[in-house]
Amino acid sequence: MAKGVWILAEVKAGKLKKTGFELLSGSRKIVEELGEELVAVVLGSGVEPLAEELGHYGANKVLVADDEILKDYTTDAYTKVLVDLIKEREPSIFLGPASAMGKDLLPRIASRLHTGLASDCIELRLDENKNLAPKRPVYAGKANIEVSFSEDRPQMAAIRPNVLSVIEPDTSRKAEVEKVKVDVPPESLKATLKEIVKGASEKIDLTEAGIIISGGRAMKDPENFKILWDLAEVFGPGTTVGASRAAVDSGYAPQDMQVGQTGKVVNPNLYIACGISGAIQHLAGMRTSKVIVAINKDPEAPIFQKADYGIVGDLFKVVPILTEEFKKLLSE
Repeated sequence: MAKGVWILAEVKAGKLKKTGFELLSGSRKIVEELGEELVAVVLGSGVEPLAEELGHYGANKVLVADDEILKDYTTDAYTKVLVDLIKEREPSIFLGPASAMGKDLLPRIASRLHTGLASDCIELRLDENKNLAPKRPVYAGKANIEVSFSEDRPQMAAIRPNVLSVIEPDTSRKAEVEKVKVDVPPESLKATLKEIVKGASEKIDLTEAGIIISGGRAMKDPENFKILWDLAEVFGPGTTVGASRAAVDSGYAPQDMQVGQTGKVVNPNLYIACGISGAIQHLAGMRTSKVIVAINKDPEAPIFQKADYGIVGDLFKVVPILTEEFKKLLSE
């Protein structure tokens, strides 16, 4: 009989990513309804010490796959370990982050288990039959649908980062930790990771940022993005800079900074749009942001219809003023 709600706790640079804590926090209600245990799964090399922290956020048990072959994420190795583990233990629900890794890994796991996967979900719940019934956006975020599952197990979903609130950790809470066997012969891997080439800056991924400051075509030059980075630096960790497709197409910013339908879909607590008109393709990527601030010289720009707060003015004058004012506020 299938049992347990499992969440995948992603690790990067030897640390647990916030998405794992979000999944643990957001799964508590469905775990209570099902009357099952909440299990966190963590993969990597040297990751066993991280298990204790997962217990602080609600995990009843932590399954640790700790092996040198899992040091860096590779599709084949991670898929095999998780598929073997799921087949052996038969959880009823398996949840993971809709991160870059999750979007690559979870569909492969679902395919090998012959089960369904609800992708890019924004809400977790159960239906009247206690089957997973998550919500996900459709039509570029204009509507949400509720995904229904058959009786096949596990029922799987990938949850968008930043949509589930994180509970306060209880450091007195302990989880049962179990180290699981890793059986991945090196010769079975179709691809081997030889080197990771890091970018010039180790900025936080757009999909996981709590605050995003984005620039549009009105930035006029790549060097002008410095004023956005200056503001981001004032806000501190968890803040990064994005760009519209127009800015990327104009060569002002690299593609990995693009927010929108053909870029990254983000869900920060605060989104500041600087010189972005608000084309539907851009709105599709950021319309679920909790608070949206728009800065634009055109009072008729469509972005103002979606913004919670709007500033009509020249971004090259407004942004430096905001930077100085936030410096004062945050230093108090």
